[in-house]
Amino acid sequence: MAKHLQRDLDNLQKDMLALAGLVEGAVHKAIAALQGRDAALAREVIDGDGQIDNEENHIDEECLKILALHQPVAVDLRLIAAAMLINVDLERIGDLAEDIAERAIHLAEPPPLPIPGKLQRMTDLTTMMLREALDAFVNLNKSQAQTVMRLDDEVDRYNTEIIAEIVAEMKRSPALIDAGLSMFSAVRHLERIADHATNIAEDVIYLIDGEIVRHRPPAQPT
Repeated sequence: MAKHLQRDLDNLQKDMLALAGLVEGAVHKAIAALQGRDAALAREVIDGDGQIDNEENHIDEECLKILALHQPVAVDLRLIAAAMLINVDLERIGDLAEDIAERAIHLAEPPPLPIPGKLQRMTDLTTMMLREALDAFVNLNKSQAQTVMRLDDEVDRYNTEIIAEIVAEMKRSPALIDAGLSMFSAVRHLERIADHATNIAEDVIYLIDGEIVRHRPPAQPT
């Protein structure tokens, strides 16, 4: 029984990594479409969202099957619980990538809105957070998970600064208000992706320590 359980857990991890790859690819393509005003690339992201949804359903079914067949306990049970939570976050990141792609299609039309200078750094940080959170899950690395949680504040700072830049641009040129609102939405979606990466990191802490850290303030130094 233990051997079969481990086999199913290993397969589950492979499935989750496959889903993570799809989601990370969707985020990269969506941002590239936004920055390059590439409507065709944006449509690829939108068309690929169905595959992400199907993978999410498959992983949910596998988790429920493992629970029913093996009745795992202790750390194995926490692994299934964490996998189901992370699965939801990954699917939502996929949805947010689709939302960014939709904004990219709109922004591909004239008049062109200048791309905020700090958007690339915010994108790099966000995608790094997602990658590190998933690595922390695979390697059960608490330190990596904590690093992701700390980086969320930096992404929030970029979000605030970029939105201020967009608002200033719209004030200078009222003709860009419509495009500015689309860019505003895309930046907010990117910030939400960082939030979901943070959620994944928090789930890794739960998996390792059995401690739920979501919605709790950071511990104060003594």
